[in-house]
Amino acid sequence: MDLKLLAWGRAAARRSGPGALPVLWLFTDADRLPDPVAAAARLPKGIAGVVLRHDSHPDRVAIGRDLARICRARRLALVVAGDVRLAAALGAGVHLRGGRWPGPLRRPGIVTSSAHTLPDLRRAARNGASIAFLSPAFATASHPGEPALGACRWPSLAAHAGLPVAALGGLDGDSVRRLPRGRCHAVGAIGALA
Repeated sequence: MDLKLLAWGRAAARRSGPGALPVLWLFTDADRLPDPVAAAARLPKGIAGVVLRHDSHPDRVAIGRDLARICRARRLALVVAGDVRLAAALGAGVHLRGGRWPGPLRRPGIVTSSAHTLPDLRRAARNGASIAFLSPAFATASHPGEPALGACRWPSLAAHAGLPVAALGGLDGDSVRRLPRGRCHAVGAIGALA
């Protein structure tokens, strides 16, 4: 785990106050993070969350159950990407993709969203997301060679989002400091939080 990012998260959580959304979010990735359960067990209590994305993994439901157990024990938020039924079964929130609901069923609880464009951000706001992960903020191992928003374009899009925005993509304890504190409400990461 990136200790500088952890320090940033603790400071951001103090600024946000009690009852606020988590400021550090571990994104699962079947290729880059084969064992998200172990990584979740190391997250700091009360200020972190997990976005379960192991979409096509054959053990997704079992991984989800293990994550839900750890998240309850450690006071971590859990959201499930693109699957409202699994989210309901786990007692978790829902993570929208591009601000779109994954079907007609709606579920109460935390709603987060991915976003890559301003229309994605606005759609996430209209569909009740509490926070949107705008990506890629910086160059990332998840999408090598893809252009990143960078330290100028990312805050510009975040300023017009209509909801709190988190940074995702290439985030660590150094890169997060390149984003304005007033715009970057949280951080999502794989490697830096594993």
